[in-house]
Amino acid sequence: MLEAFSFVHDGRTYACHAEGLSAGDGQSWWWFTVTRDSNRYAPFQATSRDTRASVQARIVAYYARHLECRAMPSVQHWARRPKAEPQGGAVAAAHRARIAAEKAAAAKAK
Repeated sequence: MLEAFSFVHDGRTYACHAEGLSAGDGQSWWWFTVTRDSNRYAPFQATSRDTRASVQARIVAYYARHLECRAMPSVQHWARRPKAEPQGGAVAAAHRARIAAEKAAAAKAK
């Protein structure tokens, strides 16, 4: 298992270490922190094949994607629905249109 290490990429310092989860199941995950970000991330499991370069590449790719997603505008799909008419609104509108047409036809007949 790799020792903890730090690296700098794009002006950010990443501090990485493998740590087991609190469940005690024996699995280790790569945890990292980044300067100017108060969160701590554990995006993938540690394996015996991990190298410093492979972990660094995966962390940089993960964090770049994370920043892209965080920069996207918040979209609330439910807010895009058209406002519903009150119940029976379409039926009432059709009824009013039919009555108006009948009145117009009656006025012409006079």
